[in-house]
Amino acid sequence: MRVLLAGGAGYVGAHTAVALLDAGHEIVLLDDLSNTSALAAERVSQITGRPAPLVVGDASDESVVAATFDEFGPFDAIVHLAAFKAVGESMEKPLDYYSNNLDTTFALARVGLERGIRSFLFSSTGTVYSDPSDLPFTEESTTSVDLSNPYSKSKRMNEVVLADMARVNPELDVTVLRYFNPVGAHESGLIGEDPSGIPNNLMPYIQRVAVGSLERIGIFGDDYDTPDGTGLRDYIHVVDLALGHVAALERAQPGFVVYNLGTGRPVSVRELIAAFERAVGRELPKVVLPRRAGDVDATYCDPSKAARELDWVATRTIDDAARDAWNWQSRNPQGFASA
Repeated sequence: MRVLLAGGAGYVGAHTAVALLDAGHEIVLLDDLSNTSALAAERVSQITGRPAPLVVGDASDESVVAATFDEFGPFDAIVHLAAFKAVGESMEKPLDYYSNNLDTTFALARVGLERGIRSFLFSSTGTVYSDPSDLPFTEESTTSVDLSNPYSKSKRMNEVVLADMARVNPELDVTVLRYFNPVGAHESGLIGEDPSGIPNNLMPYIQRVAVGSLERIGIFGDDYDTPDGTGLRDYIHVVDLALGHVAALERAQPGFVVYNLGTGRPVSVRELIAAFERAVGRELPKVVLPRRAGDVDATYCDPSKAARELDWVATRTIDDAARDAWNWQSRNPQGFASA
């Protein structure tokens, strides 16, 4: 299978590129490098020993997507990972998020349909689920466009668009993957999460504290209705997540389908920090801060549909994720800029 990976040099994208190449597929990466480095593509090739051509360009620009097809196509499938993804930033820049996150889908889908792709795979989020009482979330749990932030809203809007696209193109495979919380890095230490500026997610923040570029870990609230008072989340190793993309592509059937990609095993904030401290071999500085608006006690999924239909199960533990994340960060203290 020949696959166009939009956002393919990013955190999830680079790991998915490795997984696809390891499975014998061919790939081309399309990325504007707004939150990553071209070095990620080079390291994908280094890990796999296979080419990972990178087109530097904006996936929301139909002319860029068309030119990529002209030069590197035809493609059998598009994997759409190109999106702005910081929840807090989306509250400050809603128009940027709606524009980018929807326009990339429109451009990739229009060109892909014109050029005869067979499969379209979209990276969505578990934050589209809107009723905490539904835990653990299944693919049939309540969703809404009336969500707490523009990032989540844009992802749910994309799902609606793609469901309609599948309805009028019945020969097309359209798969939506609802991620939970990707963590960890490739075991080689060559690729990992390298967010621009101060990280919005917990694991890369912990990594920066461990390497000394941030002062201490903030624990936002320790009075939740959970065993240790901190929030519970479904953290999935990014390599398991990447393998979920391969399974979804290889087993895709015509129509529209949604899968949760998570572990189904919630881990608390304190448990995640403790796992990283075990990996580092020392205690890390931390402080309890007030709760953040909109945070809930727990979020985790039931991934059994993916197990049944894709023969995919997340097998790596939170200790595996912490070990691999620290291997990446300690070898690359400034991320890809360390090279």
